[in-house]
Amino acid sequence: MQYRELGNTGIKVSEIAFGAEFLVERSYEDTEELIKVCEANGINFVDCWMSEHDVRSHLGRAIKDNRENWVIQGHLGATWQNNQYVRTREMDKVIPAFEDFMQRFQIDTLDFGMIHYVDQIEDYEEIMNGPFMEYAKKLKGEGTIAHIGLSTHNPDIGLLAAENPEIELLMFSINPAYDMFGAMDDIEEYRKEDAYDNELSSSNPQRAELYELCQNNGTALTVMKGFAGGNLLSDETSPFGVALSPIQCIHYCLEQKGVNSIFVGVKTPEELMESLKYCDATQSEKDYSEVLKNAPKHSFEGQCTYCGHCVPCASEIDIAMVNKLFGLAKNHDEVPASVQEHYNNLKFNASECISCGDCQPRCPFNVHIVDVMLDVQDLFGF
Repeated sequence: MQYRELGNTGIKVSEIAFGAEFLVERSYEDTEELIKVCEANGINFVDCWMSEHDVRSHLGRAIKDNRENWVIQGHLGATWQNNQYVRTREMDKVIPAFEDFMQRFQIDTLDFGMIHYVDQIEDYEEIMNGPFMEYAKKLKGEGTIAHIGLSTHNPDIGLLAAENPEIELLMFSINPAYDMFGAMDDIEEYRKEDAYDNELSSSNPQRAELYELCQNNGTALTVMKGFAGGNLLSDETSPFGVALSPIQCIHYCLEQKGVNSIFVGVKTPEELMESLKYCDATQSEKDYSEVLKNAPKHSFEGQCTYCGHCVPCASEIDIAMVNKLFGLAKNHDEVPASVQEHYNNLKFNASECISCGDCQPRCPFNVHIVDVMLDVQDLFGF
């Protein structure tokens, strides 16, 4: 198992982490077995957004003896009402639900108190300017939580959070399918049968910008939905028409700039071991580019996916970053000032391309990189 530091927090966690989403209506013995497999294989990071009482109690009991070895993400705003999960911002529900979490986990301090599931701008603004954030800051001031985080599926929210110094960790949904989309304020949009139309043929540069921003700002970035709810693991349900392996999905996520760890949601120790094979996988087993290149649906031919296979560049240009900025800018009437500034600050830009073409045979998607560099110069001015 490899470990990465969570942004600027100084905390090191396993690249593969454990998500608790499939522990509902499971026995304590099932939970304990999964936790023991985690511990035996070096996993030291767990996220529990689930509000169901037994999930919290079972996890707390299972990790109690080794609590000092675990880093825990718990969520503010995930409540249990009338025997079902409810996301809420009502403080008379939020506070007792969080206190219940701490009691059932048998802990005095939570490593990351996560502002739970923020996908709408209005919700984000109300949280940041209201009693919800005041409560989170109070908990941090008292030492009840060590760090404040936020979970979202919307890159617009992610960009706001990554710019907010009070948010130290962002949990975001990342996988090759979701990364084709821009901002959405409803996670259900990703699941619609007609969502992946023919216009979706490359990674969305806004999401790449978010990952870059997290890395530059030192905002920890953890991954949820790495398998797209399991859809990517089957030919029948994959939007590409072909399955990726857990190893390929994990590698895709961990290759994105700024990413520190991916939470895998599993039902059994056997499923967990399939993900843990990543630790000993070869580069060919990790490589997802050939799968996407030959996918029967949603061709990536000629489209940069920012995979980085094109390097090294003789002129030391960050080709993937130049492509990202080009993608962000080209659909506007004028280049956005923030994108132009980012391009201006690149150490090496498109004008330094010597048109050697060495990068092009390495691109699995046959992008005409030299031509792109010329287009970039025309758009950005150099």
